[in-house]
Amino acid sequence: MAHTADRVLFVLTSHGTKGDTGQPTGFYLGEVTHPLAVLEAAGISVDFASIAGGEPPVDGLELDDPTNARYWNDERFRAAIRTTPRLADIDPARYAAIFFAGGHGAVWDFPESPAVAAKTRAIFEAGGIVAAVCHGPAALVNVTLSDGSYLVAGRNVSAFTDSEERAVGLDKTVPFLLATTLSSRGAIHHPAPDWTEKVVVDGRLVTGQNPQSASAVGAAIRDLLAA
Repeated sequence: MAHTADRVLFVLTSHGTKGDTGQPTGFYLGEVTHPLAVLEAAGISVDFASIAGGEPPVDGLELDDPTNARYWNDERFRAAIRTTPRLADIDPARYAAIFFAGGHGAVWDFPESPAVAAKTRAIFEAGGIVAAVCHGPAALVNVTLSDGSYLVAGRNVSAFTDSEERAVGLDKTVPFLLATTLSSRGAIHHPAPDWTEKVVVDGRLVTGQNPQSASAVGAAIRDLLAA
């Protein structure tokens, strides 16, 4: 069982539109609720933050999914999401793990955020876990360690694939293709067929490919915290 000091910080995108399409986006609800359900069931505390603070935009509001519906109808969860602190204002020393939820918004604001780079480096170099799912690994494309190397260099990762990006018709809309960019940073990307569960654990780095992988990313965080 996790000890009480094991807190996980969930980071959500604050970016609400898909490029210049005008189409709304944000964080993908199931990529928050599914890992959250796994961690809460294990007695692990979770806090939320977003890039800009306040209430981040939500995407993938699929309320026929029972886990989504349970949290979306839970006033405690909704209040926490409405009032997120800015990631820049978070003390990374309070957290044993940082998790970046996906949703297309993430590819616009995660890579450019100085707070993402600083907090991720601090938690990882303090021996903590860094995790992300789907477009969440966009957080990792520009994170460098104290020695100047990319965090993902030489490490095994999973992320939303170029094939999946083409399948949803947004390969020309996103500012970069996530899997290709991670590979260009020296990551070893392990793709699975579109929309199948895929999670890669490389030491204290946990990454998942798509919404189908969100619960398994939560389970991997839980297991690393318990180890």
